[in-house]
Amino acid sequence: MIDYRGKQVLITGAASGIGRGLARAFAEQGATLDLLDRNAEALGQVAEELATLTSSRIACVDLGDSAAIADYAARRGGRPLDVLINNAGVEYATPLSDTGAQADAHWQALLDNNVASMLRLTRALLGHLKDGASVINQASIWGLKGVPGFSAYVASKHAVIGLTRSLAWELGGRRIRVNAVCPGWIATEAAMRSLRVMAAEAGRSEEQELATILAAQAVPELLTPADLAGTFLFLGSALATPITGQALSVSHGEVMH
Repeated sequence: MIDYRGKQVLITGAASGIGRGLARAFAEQGATLDLLDRNAEALGQVAEELATLTSSRIACVDLGDSAAIADYAARRGGRPLDVLINNAGVEYATPLSDTGAQADAHWQALLDNNVASMLRLTRALLGHLKDGASVINQASIWGLKGVPGFSAYVASKHAVIGLTRSLAWELGGRRIRVNAVCPGWIATEAAMRSLRVMAAEAGRSEEQELATILAAQAVPELLTPADLAGTFLFLGSALATPITGQALSVSHGEVMH
C-alpha cells in the first residue's frame, strides 16, 4: 500500500496481538524493523516469520525499567528512526469494589505499563528520531469514554491521548508528528479476556455480551489486528505530514467524533 523500503520502524509489544500484526504489515511494505517485547521466545518467532520479507532486529526490553531502556538505546547505536510505534500495554479490570491489599498496586502498575513506558522510550530515542519522523501511540476508544470496572485502563488510555497531544507540541519544531490510534473491539486475547469479565459482571453469556458490543457499532464486526494496519501505515508515511496531535478512532463506528 505504501512503500517503506529504506525506512526504519520500531514497534513495541511486537510479540503478539496488534503489535505482531503491525510488524507483518510494515514488513510487507519493505520496512526494516526493530521489534521490542518482554517475551523473548515469542519475539524470536515473529522475527523468523518475517525473515523472508525484511530484516529485523529484536530486543527483549522491560519498558518499566529506565536503565534497561537507556541500555537498549545505547546498544541501538546511531541508526536513524523514521517511525516509532508505542504499542506495548496491558489490559485488566480494576473494579472500584476491589479493596484487596494489591488493588492500588494493580492500578498504578497499569498506568505505568500503558503510559509512563511510552514516555520513557520516546524520551530515550529522541536523538534517534529523524526530523520529520512519526510517533504513533496505541490508545483505545476507551480513552474517549468511560467504562465501568476498568478505571485504570480507561484512565491510562485517556492519559495516552493527553501525552500524545503534549508531545505533538514539544516535537513539532522538528516536524515530528505524534498521533494516537484508538482501536475498538479487536479479536485479541486481551480484548476477549475483558469481554469475559464484562459478561460475568452483567450476568450474560460471552455470546450475549459480544452481541451487545457489536450492536453498538455501525459495522457489527470484530476488528482484527490486520484491520488496523492501514491506519498505522498511513500515519507513519509522508501522506500524513499535516496530521499531528490527533486521536483517530478505528472502531467500526462505535465511537464517532
